[in-house]
Amino acid sequence: MQSYSLIAPAKINLYLEIIGDRPDGFHELVMIMQSVGLADRLDIQPSDTQKIQIYCDHPQVPTDKTNLAYRAARLMCDTFPQMYANYGGVSIRIEKNIPVAAGLAGGSGNAAAVLVGINLLWKLGLAQPELQDLAAGLGSDIPFCISGGTAIATGRGEKLDDLQPLGNMWVVLAKYDNISVSTPWAYQTYRQQYSETYISDQARIAARTAKVSSGSLVKAIAHHHNSEIGKLIHNDLEKVVLPTYSQVAQLKAAFAAQNVLGTMMSGSGPTVFALCASEAKAIAVQQQVKSQIADPQLQFWVTKLATTGIQIKA
Repeated sequence: MQSYSLIAPAKINLYLEIIGDRPDGFHELVMIMQSVGLADRLDIQPSDTQKIQIYCDHPQVPTDKTNLAYRAARLMCDTFPQMYANYGGVSIRIEKNIPVAAGLAGGSGNAAAVLVGINLLWKLGLAQPELQDLAAGLGSDIPFCISGGTAIATGRGEKLDDLQPLGNMWVVLAKYDNISVSTPWAYQTYRQQYSETYISDQARIAARTAKVSSGSLVKAIAHHHNSEIGKLIHNDLEKVVLPTYSQVAQLKAAFAAQNVLGTMMSGSGPTVFALCASEAKAIAVQQQVKSQIADPQLQFWVTKLATTGIQIKA
């Protein structure tokens, strides 16, 4: 049987607003998500047994049932038991390039790639919306990771509306290896500090979502006004993460001092990114900030914004 190699891009948030609580315990969100060129590679092939096997040489990536890629494969086996019986298990090898626990949806992208890969491997013929419906049960970022590009995400992040894709900007990503931020902690802390701002009325939630969808940032994206995009990016979670993690705050300040288009923490962090108009500018910013913050734990990546999600590698 044929095997497949897939490319799973990382994502950043250009916008993240917390609107209120949901009945399911999650937060009601409005986000603008953006794929970037930094990507993992997954090789998916049939196994000689009924087992799901995960291989990864990165020491922080689990290879057991806790891995989202494993859970994605298990979901496909449980959803399509006849195909699982016919084809057997799968072997999944992950080449990890996206930093772990970085707020860049690396695990979600791996899970998305597994859903796409098994769909191909078992010749299921599922369309992208069908895969995204399956993905929503695994994690809020996974539906976006399948399609990628630029999109507004609402609900808990699983409802997507595509935007004009951005591919003409470069981005510098930076993360301290020795700092991790718990996503549940970030959202719970935000709830503790800002719950008085939450909206619960469905009509007001819909109005707030519509306001973002027709707002200045979406218009700037539609017209590729890069300087405006850089000025309008926003992340509510910075309000709780930056005061607690001073190094992340200092990193953002160092990027801001380099005359970049814009800089922000991605998701719940701790990765900070800077948007740049060209590759040369991005490399210059990386070198300048690296020389200012001489910390061996601080890692950098320079990449371009990407217009697609999971791709089959030829």
